Amino acid sequence: MSKEAYITKVVEWVRVRGYNDIRANTEGYQTPISYGRQQDSEQFIPDVTGKQFDQESYFEVILKTNAADASHLLSKLKLLSQLAAVKGGKLFLMSPRGHRSFAKEVLVETNIVAEVINLP
Repeated sequence: MSKEAYITKVVEWVRVRGYNDIRANTEGYQTPISYGRQQDSEQFIPDVTGKQFDQESYFEVILKTNAADASHLLSKLKLLSQLAAVKGGKLFLMSPRGHRSFAKEVLVETNIVAEVINLP
């Protein structure tokens, strides 16, 4: 299953839990704000964002990845974790079955503050 298909599941999960102003990096939704890094002009776009009680939270689909893509993923997660802390929200790592252990390993290795949620 592609990441796009999981993003639509995440949007439904977010909507059911009472978040509003939902933005998703997929067709049919308003795209979340992208964030850039100055030293190498790399852009990071969250998969899904949502607000609850004026606190913005970030929802990222985590799939097993190769070593080349892992550094980009780790940079993105560190950035989103810091943004969530500043905006009073949380970072949620949405992991489908078979990818949960990878998501938990990422948290342990990087000391990122996030909550791992199991996707159906």
